[in-house]
Amino acid sequence: MAKIESLFATAVFQTALAVAGGRALLRSLDTSCRAIAEADRAGQAWCAANNYRGYTSYASLDDLAWRDPAFAELVRHLDGHVAEFSRALDHDLAGRRLVCDSLWVNILEPGGFHTAHIHPHSVISGTVYVAVPKGASAIRFEDPRLAMLMAAPPKRASAKRANRTFVDVAPEPGTVLLWESFLRHEVPVNAAKAERISISFNYALKAPI
Repeated sequence: MAKIESLFATAVFQTALAVAGGRALLRSLDTSCRAIAEADRAGQAWCAANNYRGYTSYASLDDLAWRDPAFAELVRHLDGHVAEFSRALDHDLAGRRLVCDSLWVNILEPGGFHTAHIHPHSVISGTVYVAVPKGASAIRFEDPRLAMLMAAPPKRASAKRANRTFVDVAPEPGTVLLWESFLRHEVPVNAAKAERISISFNYALKAPI
């Protein structure tokens, strides 16, 4: 009897920010994200120069856990999720630690988008969703083998999720997504009538203190 085995799977971790006071934390993060976007002149200038429709602190402020207690609390919760995901991936950390070394705000205005990209120099990346209005974009993941598929035919519209070339994940407020940093992803055009707010982050491998 024929055997089909799935090899080299690409995992995406999804959970909810279901912690004590989770709704209060989301409200605090929402307030902080908007305040940072209002005050960060360098970030605003970067967004204008790069035609980013909305605001991101990626190029100006990526150490928000040090600056704001709401982000510091968020990282404490993320640490546990990242450790769980790392165990599921069978990482051998050899005594080292996965540490959040960058964390930044993304505010996509209606009509805004984020082109496909990866996160170099990191092990695990992810996003927490703070505000997801009706009609807001999903995040789209791309099969990392895409460049090597060569003459492969397209997939059926009814293809199983695991066999698709692109997979959309539609978040809700409080959704936490983690993925290995090599996984290419994008945010299609925000069709909502309000801002879509998220917080992205990277975990890198560090030597023990």
